[in-house]
Amino acid sequence: MDEQVPLRLIRNIGFIAHIDAGKTTVTERALFFTGRTYKLGSVDDGTTVMDYMVQERERGITITSAATTTEWKGYQINVIDTPGHVDFTAEVERSLRVLDGGVVIFDGVAGVQPQSETVWRQAERYKVPRICFINKMDRVGADFLRAIGTIKKRLGGNPIPVQIPIGSEGEFHGMVDLIDGVAYYYADSQSMTAEERPVPDDMKAEFDKARAIMVEQVAELDDGLMAKYLDGADITGEEIRTALRKATLARTAVPVVGGSALKNMAVQPMLDAVLAYLPSPLDVPPVEGVHPISGEPQSRKVSDDEPFSALAFKVVTDPFVGRVVYFRVYSGVAKSGAMVLNATKEKRERIGRLLRMHANRREESETIPTGNIAAAVGLKNCFTGDTICDEKSPILLEAIKFPEPVLSVSIEPKTKSDQDSLTDALIKLTDEDPTFRVRYDNETGQTLISGMGELHLEVLVDRLKREFNVNANMGKPRVAYRETIAEAAKAEGRFVRQSGGRGQYGHVELLLEPTALAEPFKFENRTVGGTVPKEYVPGVHAGAKEALDTGVVAGYPVVGVKVSLLDGSFHAVDSSEMAFKIAASMAFKEAMRRAKPYLLEPVMKVEVITPGEYLGDVLGDLSGRRAQIHGVEGQEGAEATQIVHATVPLGEMSGYTTDLRSMTQGRAAASMEFDSYERAPSSITQEVLVR
Repeated sequence: MDEQVPLRLIRNIGFIAHIDAGKTTVTERALFFTGRTYKLGSVDDGTTVMDYMVQERERGITITSAATTTEWKGYQINVIDTPGHVDFTAEVERSLRVLDGGVVIFDGVAGVQPQSETVWRQAERYKVPRICFINKMDRVGADFLRAIGTIKKRLGGNPIPVQIPIGSEGEFHGMVDLIDGVAYYYADSQSMTAEERPVPDDMKAEFDKARAIMVEQVAELDDGLMAKYLDGADITGEEIRTALRKATLARTAVPVVGGSALKNMAVQPMLDAVLAYLPSPLDVPPVEGVHPISGEPQSRKVSDDEPFSALAFKVVTDPFVGRVVYFRVYSGVAKSGAMVLNATKEKRERIGRLLRMHANRREESETIPTGNIAAAVGLKNCFTGDTICDEKSPILLEAIKFPEPVLSVSIEPKTKSDQDSLTDALIKLTDEDPTFRVRYDNETGQTLISGMGELHLEVLVDRLKREFNVNANMGKPRVAYRETIAEAAKAEGRFVRQSGGRGQYGHVELLLEPTALAEPFKFENRTVGGTVPKEYVPGVHAGAKEALDTGVVAGYPVVGVKVSLLDGSFHAVDSSEMAFKIAASMAFKEAMRRAKPYLLEPVMKVEVITPGEYLGDVLGDLSGRRAQIHGVEGQEGAEATQIVHATVPLGEMSGYTTDLRSMTQGRAAASMEFDSYERAPSSITQEVLVR
């Protein structure tokens, strides 16, 4: 593939959606029709290119985001296929951070689903322009307009359909383009290419109405077109496309297309929409950052002539080439063998080989120009979210924020020989996955691993076995509780050790005050008259911060606390930063005991989709799990689908999917995502203390 493709002909896109909306199938079809692959991959048969991990093929879901590069009509499209399961939301987060545009895929029957909302919010946060693809239009119950209605109602988007379907369900035969008035007709699922026909006679009225609505929606977004529209003048297809592209880039509109990826229908028009409406690297504003030392604002234009800057967004341990770092080049050119600065770690590193990735296959390259996504071998100290840049023109780009893990399990090697291998493998997995944490519990002597959910941890333990040949036993899931305080309290901490020669002396008085749980830890020095010399204040700060790791209720991390240093004293000879650190830790623990500490439990936002006849059973079961039901929506009647919105403590949701399936004969489905931390009832606190 030509490496010097003009920037205006590059598209960096990702397919994002709720689990099971068909992202991987859409990606596989896109690769096939662009000539990147020569046979159609199937999720059901486990023959997909992008879901290349054994675990992905067995479960039929995407676990890790896979990157590839393909070509369509002279344009280079860098594609990332992302997971839809909530346990792997970090993969979506890191992908959206480096993408220019997104294709949001919706199920034609279900429309907007819980994880659709999450990925939509993530795309909003990173200001990613989107188009929508309503998939599965051949399924029973598929409704194009209803799906678009859910985008408007539940996501607050401004969807503008640029196509309408020809038939529906079993009679679905393609899409009619509202801009050009062309019908893309597929006789059946074996038809790999569409017949371009005029609009069918029986659809003329529907077409005219839909086109008029589209023209009005587009005219509202552009003053020039609005003037033409009000004058009754004809608006050309080119004018509509230009105005719609402008609105998509400004994120004031979302063009909507449809089709059925599984039946190979209308995938090519979706690729045309990617070229027409989604941004090239030139349409994205210059990347902003700061100077790593001075903190001065810096920016880089999208150009090969600018100093090199790139963001690492993924680390993978490849069995053949070792540690591979995926990165997006924002400016300049990445060169094989070049020395670069890791601005995050302030370390120099050498780029080894440069690779263009095609899922788990690689193509070597000497240079990677601006606007491209690629991978490098040899960056030993580079992790997810790190900036790599030109040594002479350093810049630090905004890192990627990841959610905190909510579930922990203990893990232990099956045999003594597995012990060292386990430690090594866990280090490699934490390198790869920023939402995976490992810690050693001194009190129980156990190694604890934490992640985003049961499936997340299950997959990681499965990878330990298959990729690293480490056999390990996983304990029962443990919920990641937190601790906080109900009121302000003061306490003194005094650490004195007198022995022969120099001793240790540190004395502080701390005030603890409750703050909002989501706020980061705050520390304030309120001493006057040098009662605690300036050189010892960092020690006090470090001691208080370290004490946050283990609370006094049940040893869980502490959140929502502000610490103020009020007073103290020092010894001219015996005082040291370490003594003040220990004194601060002692004062923190004592003050927390006086501040009415209590336990917080993670609460999940849960959505259950169930046939109406099982609604009573589902609601009864949720109530038994201490759920707060926020609403039930759906159609009337026993047969209609009902959607239950609730918040439920995570501790009550163990094994819920299995229980739900058994009570509804496998016809209901549930999804959940982290919502907030709330005060745990005293009965739960007692349970946790007894464990």
